[in-house]
Amino acid sequence: MDPSAAAPKLRQPSTAGTAAVKSKRKKTTVESLSHDVLCIIFSFLDLVQLIRCSAVSTSWSKAVNKLKLHQTEYFKQQHRDPNGHNDASFSQRSLSEQAEELAMEQHRLALQRGPGTVFQWKGHSVGVNQCRMKMGKVLTGVGDKVMRLWSAESFKCLDEYFLVDKAPLIDFDFDEGKVVGLVGTRICIWNRTETRNVFSSRENLFTKALCMRYVDPEAVIGCEDGKVRVFDLYSRKCSQIIKMHQGPVTCVALTDDQLLVSGSSLGTLSLSDLSSDQRVVLLGSTFSAGIKTLCFNPSSCMLFAGTTAGNVSCWDLRITTRTLWETRVSPNVIYSMHHLRNDTSTLVVGGIDGVLRTVDQVTGEVISRCIMDDSTAVVHRSTERFGTIQIESRKLRRLSENDRIDLMPRTCKPQITCLAVGMEKVVTTHNDKYIRVWKFRK
Repeated sequence: MDPSAAAPKLRQPSTAGTAAVKSKRKKTTVESLSHDVLCIIFSFLDLVQLIRCSAVSTSWSKAVNKLKLHQTEYFKQQHRDPNGHNDASFSQRSLSEQAEELAMEQHRLALQRGPGTVFQWKGHSVGVNQCRMKMGKVLTGVGDKVMRLWSAESFKCLDEYFLVDKAPLIDFDFDEGKVVGLVGTRICIWNRTETRNVFSSRENLFTKALCMRYVDPEAVIGCEDGKVRVFDLYSRKCSQIIKMHQGPVTCVALTDDQLLVSGSSLGTLSLSDLSSDQRVVLLGSTFSAGIKTLCFNPSSCMLFAGTTAGNVSCWDLRITTRTLWETRVSPNVIYSMHHLRNDTSTLVVGGIDGVLRTVDQVTGEVISRCIMDDSTAVVHRSTERFGTIQIESRKLRRLSENDRIDLMPRTCKPQITCLAVGMEKVVTTHNDKYIRVWKFRK
């Protein structure tokens, strides 16, 4: 018998509140799990799931790596030779390299030919056209007066970041500790670890700004006057102004070693070394079309540029004298491209025709074309602290090269204004109220 049931019922107003406090204190969070418990849980996961877990937090990453669960799973998937001996090459290469190689191969196969499901929900009251995805979280905004952070797995809203005034949100990015946004003519920083701590730079710091990227401690802002302005996030000052184009700067990319790449509406690409404040080289597209989006791969030093004419070009920044390949990927403008940071095989491309394409990074060949199957919708409901959302799931439909895209209904291929790639998944926005997550399986 529960001892509390036999206790006298004292008429004290604070009893219920005290019990509620005690009950709340007894709740166990995931951070309370011991190292041994984590090991038991992780032992049931496959390699891709382990890699996802290692990206959740530092403690999880240490647990996965310390126990060499990657190595155990590698042996399970690779098996042994006919004599039952282990592969000698395994011990000669680092564990992380082999785990990453296997994960990237599974990711490539899933994007190229695996089945998939598209999940969509109304994430904003008005249309939004930008998204970013990191560490299993998705940040959406631009168009609304609020940015929302979502779980890429459960699709639940985790947090909201409101704009400080009526100025429009132009571009944004985020990491574990902060959200950095280009708002009107200034930079705003939302601290994710503190309650509503927002820093805003002074007004009119960036005149007619069009795009932004940042790598701590600097953010680079492309402007309509052809200049790129470099903003130091810690000194909160504009440290450099570099004239990079004769026309508007429509997109920028910033590498970890301070190499700045920018594209313009005139179809030119410029490279500048921030440490020297000098333009390194001017690249140009074979096609006379504006540069709409840039994507840099730090693992291979490859730079990809998408144009308003539907072309994707590739340069090796170690050999900047020529284009490695240039492919007409889409009949219309390309709005966004992205890939996993350590993936050197696939590049996901989206644009105005609404087809999600996967391109081979080495050859430029289009290896996959996907849209939603508009006739297969399953509705789910999710209740959370920010309200109830309705989640629809649709089957993914793969297209052949000869399929007539123009004859297909727009409801199954809304224009893709932005995309971000995660492990075996892609999140897209479409300048409408919906957020879509494309989940692939190998």
